[in-house]
Amino acid sequence: MHMEVLSLGGFDSFGADVRRPVIIAFLFFIGCSLLWASVLVTAQENSPERLYVANRSLSPVLNGFAMAGEQITAVSLLAIPGAIVLLGYDGVIVAIDALIGLGIALLFTQKIRNSGCYTLGDIFGLRASGRAPGIAAALVTLTISIPVILIQIRAIGIGVSLLIGASTAQSQVICTVAVGFLVACFAAVADLRGTTFIHVVKVPLTLMAMALVTLLALKQFEWDPASLLSAAVNGSAVPDKYLSPGMWPYATVLGPLDDVAAHAVAVLGTAVAPHLILRINASRTGQSARRSMSIAVTLTGAFIALLITAGLAATAVVGTDRIAQIDGNGQSALFLLASEVLDDGSTARVALITTIACVTFLGVLTSVSSVTFAAGVSLAHDVFVQHRRRHTETSEFLVLRLTVVILCAVGLSLSAATHLLQVEFLITFALSVAASCILPALIYSFFWRRFNGRGLLWSVYGGLLLCTILVVFSPSVSGSPHALWPEVNFAWYPFQTPGLVSVPAAFLIGWIGSVTSPGNSQRDFAALEYTLLTGRHPGQTPVSHKQ
Repeated sequence: MHMEVLSLGGFDSFGADVRRPVIIAFLFFIGCSLLWASVLVTAQENSPERLYVANRSLSPVLNGFAMAGEQITAVSLLAIPGAIVLLGYDGVIVAIDALIGLGIALLFTQKIRNSGCYTLGDIFGLRASGRAPGIAAALVTLTISIPVILIQIRAIGIGVSLLIGASTAQSQVICTVAVGFLVACFAAVADLRGTTFIHVVKVPLTLMAMALVTLLALKQFEWDPASLLSAAVNGSAVPDKYLSPGMWPYATVLGPLDDVAAHAVAVLGTAVAPHLILRINASRTGQSARRSMSIAVTLTGAFIALLITAGLAATAVVGTDRIAQIDGNGQSALFLLASEVLDDGSTARVALITTIACVTFLGVLTSVSSVTFAAGVSLAHDVFVQHRRRHTETSEFLVLRLTVVILCAVGLSLSAATHLLQVEFLITFALSVAASCILPALIYSFFWRRFNGRGLLWSVYGGLLLCTILVVFSPSVSGSPHALWPEVNFAWYPFQTPGLVSVPAAFLIGWIGSVTSPGNSQRDFAALEYTLLTGRHPGQTPVSHKQ
């Protein structure tokens, strides 16, 4: 397909002299990265533990970079700078949610690893027996995974269409399907170890690219951050409100309470995401996992700081009006900033735009692979193995791969089918499910002596049911200009996020289920406490591990 055909009908944001070499370099990078990624995963692991959690052998630094890499996605790279451009202060607050979420995860990291579990189903099984905990965990993991896959693939499709200068709806669908298919091909064969090495390359490359963009933008203001911030205010659509809260477009009549709920759900959902739990369990020990998470918090903090600066710089250098003309959601902000900070026609300008495009592709490659792999492991380990006592490791691995392929196909199909709809609320829904179904189970399992199987299942299914019902009848689906179906109105739940009700309700339901259960849930809690604190079962000889 010729470059001219690819760019028909779109707004040319860079110029043909830049766009052509950028597309060529970007396609070359995609080919090389997929080839390299395939080499990383060609050697099939010969046991579930080696495949699922890399034989629990990842060093603190390696796994720390990978944990930080889980936060560097296509959505964060494209949507957050755009949110800062369009929403100012409110966009900045959105950016720091992921960082606070990792800080919350740090509180649970050592206990999660010390538990000796692989998956969310194993953790649910700490206080409950039988097949039901694994089924509940798999259902929750799938419910979280599908919206994340949809939004990530959709984001990279929009980003690539803007990159090639073809930002029409049809071109976005074509780009979504094409890039999504390439990502799905890698996800189908990916494993945790291979994805880890891609993270290790992606994180420093992203940080260097973001640092270069922000430094070049700062140079235009004679290295004065105050001048850059002042120019950002003047370049915004509403200068008087840019640095104040209140520009969030999804506000309801309950205002601040809705905003607080949305941020709280984002923080809590990030902290207990299933793919993050799987990665924590790949650490050598509980202490190693905690060190990894500390490294991840530091790296993510640097990334968020650069991302916020880039969003402000895009507002100052490019301007909100110009960005909104090209892309109403602001997802072109980072590309346009990279285009403006260097002279037209320079090789450096081409290289910088290409680098931003490449790290964005790596972002969607790793995020989709991690999420689908965690879902596949959950279905294979928590459901298939529990229901098929007689099984081979080959059949278990086959279930994992088939799950990943099906999830990618579903996510890709939904991304293409919903390209004209406002489905961004699905990310909030996924985070609400994580916060409502996983967080209460973790806290109760680790800290409450009377928690039991009934309390677990009531909490998980109650939280999931509440999230689903409340989001369907919320302003995110109907009755508001930014809803999925704005022309109809059947919303009676006043908040944008179901988490404000579903999270405390899940805690309450779990408590009621536990205290009304006739079983004795306290008999094994002392042994579990010992395991969570030491990483060993009572009477087990300590084993020396390299940190």
